[in-house]
Amino acid sequence: MSRSAMPNLVRLLGAFVAVAVGMGLISAGLLMPFAGASGSAARGTVGAFEDLDGEFTAISLAQQSKIYSADGKVLATPYDANRIIVPMSKISKNMINAQLAIEDSRFYEHGGIDLRGTSRAFFSNLSSGSTQGGSSITQQYVKIMLQEKALRADDQEAATAATEQTYSRKLQEMKYALDVEKTHTKGQILNGYFNIVYYGDQAYGVEAAARHFFSTSAKKLTVGEAATLAGVVQSPSRLNIRNNPKEVQERRDLVLDRMLSLGDISEWQHKKYTKQKVSDMVRIKESEGGTCTKAVDPYFCNYVMEYLKTMPELGPDPDARLLAVNTGGLKIKTTLRRDWQKKMHEDLTERVPNGDPSGVGAASAMIEPGTGKVRAIAQTSQYKVGLDRASTKYSEQAWTYPTRYGGTNGFAIGSTAKMYALVAALKQGKPMESTVNAPRAGLGNPHTFMPTEFDPSCTAGAPWEVQNDFDSGGKPLTLRYATEQSINTAFAQLASDIGSCNIPKTMAAMGLTDGNGQTYGLTVDQETSKKIKGDYSIANLVLGSDSTSPLQLASSYATLAADGKYCPPNPIESITKANGKQIKIKPPACKQVLDPAVARGVTSLLEAPITSGTATGAQLADGRIAAGKTGTTDKHRQSWFVGYTPQLATAVWVGTPITEKSMDGLSIGGRPPQAVFGGTIAAPLWKQMMDEASDGMPKKDFKDPGGKVVNGDLTAIPSVVGKTPAEADSILKGAGFNPRNTGSANGTAPAGTVAYTSPSGQALKGGTVEYYVSNGVAPVTAPPAPTQTQAAPPSTTTQAQAAPPSPTSTSTSAAPTRTKGPENPKTNGKPKNTGDKPKKNDG
Repeated sequence: MSRSAMPNLVRLLGAFVAVAVGMGLISAGLLMPFAGASGSAARGTVGAFEDLDGEFTAISLAQQSKIYSADGKVLATPYDANRIIVPMSKISKNMINAQLAIEDSRFYEHGGIDLRGTSRAFFSNLSSGSTQGGSSITQQYVKIMLQEKALRADDQEAATAATEQTYSRKLQEMKYALDVEKTHTKGQILNGYFNIVYYGDQAYGVEAAARHFFSTSAKKLTVGEAATLAGVVQSPSRLNIRNNPKEVQERRDLVLDRMLSLGDISEWQHKKYTKQKVSDMVRIKESEGGTCTKAVDPYFCNYVMEYLKTMPELGPDPDARLLAVNTGGLKIKTTLRRDWQKKMHEDLTERVPNGDPSGVGAASAMIEPGTGKVRAIAQTSQYKVGLDRASTKYSEQAWTYPTRYGGTNGFAIGSTAKMYALVAALKQGKPMESTVNAPRAGLGNPHTFMPTEFDPSCTAGAPWEVQNDFDSGGKPLTLRYATEQSINTAFAQLASDIGSCNIPKTMAAMGLTDGNGQTYGLTVDQETSKKIKGDYSIANLVLGSDSTSPLQLASSYATLAADGKYCPPNPIESITKANGKQIKIKPPACKQVLDPAVARGVTSLLEAPITSGTATGAQLADGRIAAGKTGTTDKHRQSWFVGYTPQLATAVWVGTPITEKSMDGLSIGGRPPQAVFGGTIAAPLWKQMMDEASDGMPKKDFKDPGGKVVNGDLTAIPSVVGKTPAEADSILKGAGFNPRNTGSANGTAPAGTVAYTSPSGQALKGGTVEYYVSNGVAPVTAPPAPTQTQAAPPSTTTQAQAAPPSPTSTSTSAAPTRTKGPENPKTNGKPKNTGDKPKKNDG
């Protein structure tokens, strides 16, 4: 032997002697000749061995968690390591025999270190200089556990050290193995080994490997399958069952040979299984999880994963919570009804196909009122990662939920925003069946509102032109009729009457924000493209030019269905630990934000669009009562229907998610082109989804709002006739009103003083009271009508005929029904930058 090889020999011999010392063999005199041969170097190694840390501590193994739907279907299996921990009782005898045959046939005979195997490796390595081979099952368990502990601590240096081929590492591994044998039973050691060892292709532990490679369980593995898995442990990267079946087969046959020699299998079993080709045996199961890409619904999976990162019950910070999910073997039950979601997706894609040439997409979200439970979300695109550019066919981004959870800023909500003006009005005491003086306007014939007609912080930066989809207004209209037909000028005037800044307060109370979580309705700075705190655009507040997601809008509308109680969206039902103990979780707190009577009053008004207005296509089957509102944005780029029953609230959006453009004249889903409103596609889709989800549910009616909301809560207006404008302002403000000098008018009061107010007598406290300043010119009085001196001619009819109901009526009877054209909330000009810019990205 060369002189250069001697130091290596001494180290090897010293290591071997140290092992023998650990096993008590030197004291028996069995290895003294070798000890003498190594001299002082060997004795030093023995001392070093005795000084090594001998206390080994295992950790809980990382294992896959499972995400379930509310009806018990597995949706996803998130993990860092694809591992499913099982007890020995769930591992087949075939697998145990195969693994021990090839790795450690004397496992039940030694005390942690197989001296024969170590001796054989020792003498084999004398000439090669290698330190590989001879490790017992216990030693392998120790090595892999040390590596696992290091990786869990994010200590890459320690993870590398746990597997490096050095004498010091091998000695420490042996010392730990002896300790493990003292503190664990053989069954515990073998069970730990089977759950921690790596079988390749991201399958950790025998259960995950059995499922992945053979689509079976560890308990049902055949002799051939068990021998195949046992063989790859030596080098799972090289012996890859998926990519290298030929070499894996050679190794499997070696395992079968060894099992035959040990008497674990018979001659006919050996012959049978050596004839099988590995490539014919493998049945790889691809969709197992790991990331949301493999989930049943990747969009919902991503939402749940991001939501879990916000839950303090899982850890002190998002990273710790994600680690708990990916390694803790948790059973996460969600609120999702998979059957409803599946139907929702089918309904959407049947009407707006995936990747439709029109460039139109659709999405929907369903919420349970009173709890906030997310029952279903769906969109027409397919989930795909690594895209350079999203499209209506493929998108990584969800259109249904906000950016906080990896979604979108959303889409302009159009006239669905009008609901908030109704809530603000009824909160102030405006009678449910009262009227609003709607200025007259039509298509191409807008009415111009001046910035001074609205609260200074909630107005327009220039005169604001508003038009209606058909010629209407010019007289008082009931709130019910204005809601039924979605009259834009009526709601703009209503905002002026009630104080426009009361609308964003209502939106905030009912949980509405934009998709980025910012306050809804704020003006956007033209230079910075950032929202201006405290400065609202009236177009955003009344006609919904700002954006939000379907999930947020459905959740906000659900407040009305829940009698004024707002509950934030929540996708989690329960979480159970791997040991079967349920984690105590605190769902998001619900809050009573509206008087129940107000919520019921607005609901009554929102029944009108479905019964006889812009959304008759949303009428539910079997006469089930529902309420809701259509929404269509400027130029018909986005359209909505949001509605609810007492049990469910759903928002449906149909629009252009990538690059905004008008949907008018487009063939969507292969159908003839048409003008697209909230009532033409979104409302019928809503009906389909709600009919399907409501099937089997009891029919429930909405509760009556009560007399106070129906009749209103008005306050007497103090007389200011004959007062100067300054005096009138002071008196009206003192009485709780918002005074507004509207200009001059003929009047009997002295010139320069108040001639009259509008309204007069009573008004909403906090509402606007307009006054007119007398110009000193007395109004012209019409002469009295001549007295009739004879009977009127007889009527040509034989019975009285009732006049048709008028939209100006304050009774509870239905307003006239318009049989054509849903609402189209259009505005001309851009009085304020609302942030509603054409989007060239995903949503």
